[in-house]
Order: sequence, then C-alpha cells, then structure tokens
Amino acid sequence: MDNELRIFWNRYFSFNWKLGLVLILIICVPRFLLVLTANETGNYSSIGLMMIISALIPFILLNRHGRKQIGIKKPKKIQILAYALIAGLVFSFILHLLGTGLYDHTYENWYAYIGKSYNIPEGIPAQAKQTMFAIMVITGMTFSPIGEEFFFRGIVHGSFAASIGLKKASIVDSSAFALTHISHFGLVFVNDKWDFYSGPALIWVMSMFLVSILFFQIKRTTDSIWGAVFCHSGFNLGMIYCIFYLL
Repeated sequence: MDNELRIFWNRYFSFNWKLGLVLILIICVPRFLLVLTANETGNYSSIGLMMIISALIPFILLNRHGRKQIGIKKPKKIQILAYALIAGLVFSFILHLLGTGLYDHTYENWYAYIGKSYNIPEGIPAQAKQTMFAIMVITGMTFSPIGEEFFFRGIVHGSFAASIGLKKASIVDSSAFALTHISHFGLVFVNDKWDFYSGPALIWVMSMFLVSILFFQIKRTTDSIWGAVFCHSGFNLGMIYCIFYLL
C-alpha cells in the first residue's frame, strides 16, 4: 500500500499516533493560547489564520493517496450532505435550549459568552443586523468547519486510526477537539478578569465531545470528510442564529 506522507516527510515521520500527537501539540496548544488572548483583547484575526493553517496541513504533509485515505474526496451520495447540515443544525439548537434552560442569558451560558466576542451593538437596526449575521454565517460556515474537520477528523484521526483503529481514534480526536474548546468557553474573561465556570465548562466539553462523535459518524456515512464539514457548518449556522436572534 502507498505511504500516506509526502516523500520529504517520510524522513522524519511515520503516519501513526506519534505524528497525530505532534500535530495536536503544535496546533492545539498555540490555538488555545491565541483564543484566550483574543477573548481578552477582542482581536480574533489570528484565529482565522490558525484555521487556514489547520486546513492546509493535510496538503502539506500528505500525498494524494494520503489525502484520500483521510477522507478528502467526493462523498458517495451528495444528497446526504443536506442531512449532515440538518443534523448539525439540530444539535446546535439542542445545545441552545440546554444552555438557556440552565443558565438563562448569563455568561454561564456558552452561547451568551461566545456571542460577546461578536460585538453586536445594542439597538442595531434590523437591516444592519441581518448584514452582520450574513457575514458571520459565511465565515462561520467555511473557515472553522474546513479547518477543524480537515485537521481533527482528517489528518489527526487518520494518523491515530493507523495505530489504534477508527473507534479509538475518534475518541482521541474528539477529546482533543473538546478540550481545545475550553478556550472558547469555560475559561472565561468577564469584567476584566479571568474565571473558570467548572459546571458549565463540563457540560460544554461533553457537548463538544459528542458533536465531534457526530461529525465522525457523518464522515463515515458519507465516506468523505465533506460530510463532517457540512455537519459542522450546520452546527455553526445554528449557533450563530441562536446568538443573533434567540439570546
């Protein structure tokens, strides 16, 4: 069977769990710190750059065979992508109901805290709000779904799967995804000071783990990383809608 890595990288790595661990450390740790910094400063430009880098890693490290092995290929059934989008959308609304039911509109509600970073002006005119919503939807449904899925459900999952199998690899990449998202909510910057919402953070991390498993299952169903991307896009669409119109 062809090696998944480009010839240059074969000198230094094998396509196994060690590569996956290295990738998690060099991408997730800096990203975690950059998100925390962005939450404090309000400048999120570096996060978009991290998503672009995450999306490019499979193309930098893997040859054509390797990219196909991790799912960067056409889905078996294109129409399933619509169901993937809906599945992500439904999960995001369930998470909204859970958050508002437990914590109302306080910053202990994950969507309320994440929405703080959107800087939606109070009393914004409806048309301006729609325009802002559309911009957030376009970016939210492209950058993070492609960057995170190509990285977590793509090359990280594939490298671990080569060593420990698909199911265990899914637990690893989902755990890495969930823990990375503590920087988005859980460890929070509110009223010019840092705090840790232990209870809400636990629910948030568990939710991120479960939605990651959903992304993986959709990827398996569609036999393509694009299934996970569409499901992730649906989740982000629902989250952004909830932040703009339901909080």
